[in-house]
Amino acid sequence: MLADDLAEAIALLRNAGDARALLADLCTPAEVHSLAERWQVAKLLDAGAMTYREIHDATGVSTTTIVRVARFLRQENNGGYRMLLDRVGGKL
Repeated sequence: MLADDLAEAIALLRNAGDARALLADLCTPAEVHSLAERWQVAKLLDAGAMTYREIHDATGVSTTTIVRVARFLRQENNGGYRMLLDRVGGKL
């Protein structure tokens, strides 16, 4: 499957610079911005200090996107947000 090939390639990235370079080649600036917004929302939701409305007011991200990120963070079985949030939290 194409997504599996991409996931395997992403797993080979060595650092943030590699990831930035791939994102710049793979995505439009708007797509990178959208991905970055979702990651920011995931971090804010995980911190638990803000309501959805407060996150919207602080970031400008739509409440629809905030709800979607919250669902994937808390209910879906993929676990991608949770895994990276835990890994980033371990670095702090």
